[in-house]
Amino acid sequence: MIKRFGVSIPNELQAKLDQLVKKKGYPNRSEAIRDLIRDRFVAEEWGKSSKEVVGTVTLVYDHHAHDLADKLADFQHTYFKNIISTTHIHLDKDNCLEVIIVKGKSNKIKEIADRLIATKGVKHGKLVMTSTGKELA
Repeated sequence: MIKRFGVSIPNELQAKLDQLVKKKGYPNRSEAIRDLIRDRFVAEEWGKSSKEVVGTVTLVYDHHAHDLADKLADFQHTYFKNIISTTHIHLDKDNCLEVIIVKGKSNKIKEIADRLIATKGVKHGKLVMTSTGKELA
């Protein structure tokens, strides 16, 4: 069921919203606003350490780095309850991309991501946080 309601916002904010709608290809403002609201709810989920969340940890690293691949594999075995899948891609002759799908309590997932990203030899890492969808409409 959809509920309609009015929102008053400054002209400048509406102009920015309209730019976002056009840039992202939303069919209308309502879809954009729904996504913005959901994004805020996902952030709230991640702020509660007891909530189960999902996300991805993306790592770029030089596969020649001493023992790095072994360290990452060992880490994944240690946290097998939270690391539910990985994808490994060879970007070129030296660099690899690893995408690790994680699930669990938000504080544990943040800890895992921080440790993975801080591993010596990782050139870049990023945690992308999302929701299990259970609390989103």
